[in-house]
Amino acid sequence: MKQSIFISGVQKELAEERRALKIYIIGDALLGRFFEVFLFEAMPAADRRADKVYLDQVDRCDVYLGLLGNEYGYEDDQGVSPTERELDRATAAGKQRLTFVKGENDAARHPKMQALVRKAGGQLIRRRFNSVSELIPAVYASLVNHLEQAGVIQNRPFDEQPCPGASLEDIARGALADFVRTARAERRFPLAARTPAADVLEHLHMLSDGGQPTRAAVLLFGRDPQRFMASAEVRCMHFHGTEVQRPAPYYQIFKGSLFEQVDQAVNFVLSVITRSVGTRALSSQAPVAYEIPPDVIREAIVNAVAHRDYASAGAVQVSVFADRIEVWNPGALLPPLTPEQLRRPHRSLARNARICEALFLTRYVEKYGTGTLMMIRESIEHALPEPDFDQREGEFSATLWRNWLTEKVMVGLGLNERQQRTVTHLKIVGAIGNSEYQALLGVSKRTAHRELADLVAKGVVARVGTTGKGTVYVLGKGAAKGPKGPRPVAPCKGAAKGPNGPSAGDEKSDINRTNRTSQATEDGSQTANTARKPSPESRPDKKPANRAASKRKGETR
Repeated sequence: MKQSIFISGVQKELAEERRALKIYIIGDALLGRFFEVFLFEAMPAADRRADKVYLDQVDRCDVYLGLLGNEYGYEDDQGVSPTERELDRATAAGKQRLTFVKGENDAARHPKMQALVRKAGGQLIRRRFNSVSELIPAVYASLVNHLEQAGVIQNRPFDEQPCPGASLEDIARGALADFVRTARAERRFPLAARTPAADVLEHLHMLSDGGQPTRAAVLLFGRDPQRFMASAEVRCMHFHGTEVQRPAPYYQIFKGSLFEQVDQAVNFVLSVITRSVGTRALSSQAPVAYEIPPDVIREAIVNAVAHRDYASAGAVQVSVFADRIEVWNPGALLPPLTPEQLRRPHRSLARNARICEALFLTRYVEKYGTGTLMMIRESIEHALPEPDFDQREGEFSATLWRNWLTEKVMVGLGLNERQQRTVTHLKIVGAIGNSEYQALLGVSKRTAHRELADLVAKGVVARVGTTGKGTVYVLGKGAAKGPKGPRPVAPCKGAAKGPNGPSAGDEKSDINRTNRTSQATEDGSQTANTARKPSPESRPDKKPANRAASKRKGETR
């Protein structure tokens, strides 16, 4: 049930402030969840005494919010204004009182208002403001503090809050011991594997003053984390084309601890992307090379799990398409960090500091603030387009572009030998102009223009810059099919939206969200292809036998 706020103050003088506060409070994402606002002027005309109405509302309210200006207002037979009556009634009833005084010049106030300001100051803390823009943040801070004092919200980060209903019995001792062994080997963690669970959690700052595990402890080491936080999961989907298919050919939801979720989600992706197996000439095991470096995939997923907003009902979502991999997580970047800053050296801002520290100790992450730079560097070194980073409507996404321009694809698109050579050249140098095309392939300007235009039309390259010498061509990041065949997708900067918090297991809901960034299939149908099953050695639901021995190298964003 929402708490009621009674806004008091001379209606005529403070009409703008009163209306602005009501609009702001009920419209704010946080305050609107906990408060409703009463304004006397918003009440319909009724056959009741005005003083009876507003005093009844003061009695019913949870928070009295008083605005004191220069005017004292209408006075009753006893020479007392409604504003003073309301403050006295709230004081007598023991209500939470918040008082804000407009202006610094007390001499300009009505004598009775001067006395009321002094009276309010003697009873409770009052704050001053000069404009609506100053009033709103002051009221916001006071209301948030009220909610914190009432225990309705907690001012600690989500992962540091005690996990409601959880106890040490909900911590998996084996998982915690595995963590300690790995942390000792990777980061010289000082505690021994046999250290009691309470002592380990206390050392990690994951135990409350009352001995209750924090949310971070349950997410990292819990026997059943989803019992306490149902949306703490990773949903993975594999689509054979560049668009959404319904139902998803291959769809899995990974639960368990955050370590297990990362391992299983990474294995899911590795099991469905292209890989090549070498010979055993140098060792007993044949080397495996993936089209996207596993470290890049792991980094994107680790970042999503580490930095997501766990207070959200949404889940981390990983969607594998023929031309890209999209990794979405609830929770935008913490300000002032922006997606553009992720492309250059930047400081790390961790939403979940305790979770990030545990991932660092086990070498799931390497250095703070360098992960996205590693992703960009590794992609370039493997002749792949740079990843895209984006955030929309409170969600963050990383898009990894696959090496979709294989020889088979280029032949299928009808590229001639010169155009195929151009694709190979672009994978190395990144961009080419019309004159360079002529020089590289020994063709006329007209031929170069025609063949480059054909590459643009087929989505193989994208034209960047203005007409003339400033125009260059770069590799496209995939071709989305429309009703007339492939259409170009210019240098993509992420999808339009990501998951908005579906209920667990709701595959259809997840597909709807993914479909926001994809077009209909070429013939408009929704055909479901048979999923490519992962090889036994890379099944995403097969947990590593030895967590400490598995590779967990990444660099958090």
